[in-house]
Amino acid sequence: MAISNINAIINDNIHKVWDIVFAVDKYSAWRSDLSKTEIINEKQFIEYTKDGYATTFSITAVEPYNRWEFDMENSNMAGHWTGIFTAKGNETQIDFTENVTPKKWFMKPFVKLYLKKQQTQFVLDLKKALEQQS
Repeated sequence: MAISNINAIINDNIHKVWDIVFAVDKYSAWRSDLSKTEIINEKQFIEYTKDGYATTFSITAVEPYNRWEFDMENSNMAGHWTGIFTAKGNETQIDFTENVTPKKWFMKPFVKLYLKKQQTQFVLDLKKALEQQS
């Protein structure tokens, strides 16, 4: 099992940050790692990488402008993601934690590094998307 966490201050109010992160159907407009997302129902969605690799997400908790959680799974891993959003005046603190178990033994040494890279890219893309909205 690998656990990776990213904590960042986003220079925008919590409503804008939450609205962009929670709008899964618009991910392909701002996330550099995805080609598209597919909404299955109000509790499930699928993200597709630029190479077409699919990961299914099942939402387990939603507390608007505070907390969002989901389970995720693809052929390489299974895990859980927790996102905590905290208003800090006109800024927003995000605290995202991924807890992932690789399905293939040879992937174990690389999972944490991969998660950290993905989290860092997500935050960079999020900041860029918010700047473009301003």
